[in-house]
Amino acid sequence: MTATTILRILCVIGIIFDVVLLARGVHKQKQTPEGKAEWDKQKKYWKWNSFMVGLVPNFFDALGIGAFAPQSALIKLRKSCDDINIPGTINVGNTPAVLVEAILFFGLVSIDPVTLISMLVAATLGSLIGAKIVTRWNRTAVRYGMGIALIGLGLIMACKQAQIGPFGVTGTALSLHGTKLIAAVVCNFILGALMSLGVGLYAPCMALVALLGMNVKAAFPIMMGSCAYLMAFGNAPVFIKQARYDMVASIGDSIFGCVGVLLAYFVVRSLPLSILTWMVIFVVLFTAVLFLRDARKDTLARRAGQHVKEYPEESMAS
Repeated sequence: MTATTILRILCVIGIIFDVVLLARGVHKQKQTPEGKAEWDKQKKYWKWNSFMVGLVPNFFDALGIGAFAPQSALIKLRKSCDDINIPGTINVGNTPAVLVEAILFFGLVSIDPVTLISMLVAATLGSLIGAKIVTRWNRTAVRYGMGIALIGLGLIMACKQAQIGPFGVTGTALSLHGTKLIAAVVCNFILGALMSLGVGLYAPCMALVALLGMNVKAAFPIMMGSCAYLMAFGNAPVFIKQARYDMVASIGDSIFGCVGVLLAYFVVRSLPLSILTWMVIFVVLFTAVLFLRDARKDTLARRAGQHVKEYPEESMAS
């Protein structure tokens, strides 16, 4: 049995594992009056969160744009999910779709198994730590974190589009050794941790791969595999356990996100994405400003002695 086959089997296990976890988590929440009330509130946005937040971004995710940035923007602009639950929602909801992507893209190029597996494990471990930190944050902290993270991601996406910095580098290597391998593992660990805040791993990982002199095609199995495992076995279970996700949105994204990935892979394959990507970058940066604006309002209100709702339980009780 080859390493690629084993990795694909792990993806199937991951899909089953997280679907079961999500189903149990939703069932547990709905057993309480607060959870039932939250479910009824979340149902109002199920169409938007299933199609516009789930299907569309994952369609473009499979084409290499990334889903987290546009999803965060679409949720924030429509206010279809509580800000404090956005990181958990996009991680939990996207897990099945990204696992499907990994199944499809493993084997795209023959990457050295040690290099690939080392980077996948590093990202997964990073996400475990990141999720445990983010689930302790209040709403204001999440808003500040999302705002700063989206600004960074938007700038990285802009550099990628303009081929600035490492994105202009082309390499041929399909394996890493010594210092380069250590650097790749450490960097992917950090990127895995940042995923728990909703910072997409695709663009930074692509820059990392290029900077280390690897074949740019190697970025696809590395970044998609990293996201698949870190979400399935890293942060998604933590977010579900802590109930820091939108139940209805996560279910809709889990289903329609997979549909978007399969449409992109089997039907479309490629599109002229340059103009669309620049539009996404603009929207992401604008959304970052909205997060920071709301966080600033929370801070000023608190300084003025006003009560600020910081956790979902407060919203349900009000």
